[in-house]
Amino acid sequence: ARSFADIGDIVRGKDLFVGYNDTDKAHKVILQQRLKKIFKEIYDNLMKDVTKDTKKMAEAKDRYGNDPNFFKLREDWWTANRETVWKAITCHAAHSDEYFRKSRDGVYLYFDGQCGRDLSSVPTNLDYVPQYLRWFEEWAEDL
Repeated sequence: ARSFADIGDIVRGKDLFVGYNDTDKAHKVILQQRLKKIFKEIYDNLMKDVTKDTKKMAEAKDRYGNDPNFFKLREDWWTANRETVWKAITCHAAHSDEYFRKSRDGVYLYFDGQCGRDLSSVPTNLDYVPQYLRWFEEWAEDL
């Protein structure tokens, strides 16, 4: 679930990882520029879709129009599309792949289905946990 949560952080513009070196930092800047461009296109398409409904247009402009990085739109997009992203990730998994591993108390916490099957909803146990707390937990497992 950490990787899935990290993808959510990246999409929403909340990824704390700045990179190990200048190349990583440059790649992050490029990625965020591309995401900004993508979400500008989504915003523009949304505005086209609501042109005939002045109330919806005003609401969309009020919610997203004053945000040059489209963070609110990115958040809403992630909320609306996270299940599809989860299915896209798990559809490529082999039948024998396990998503979670055995916990410290011996309880198996894993997902072993493809394309989201056998799972009623996207695993959200770490999705909105702040990234630095997920990192602490992950680093503690290595001790």
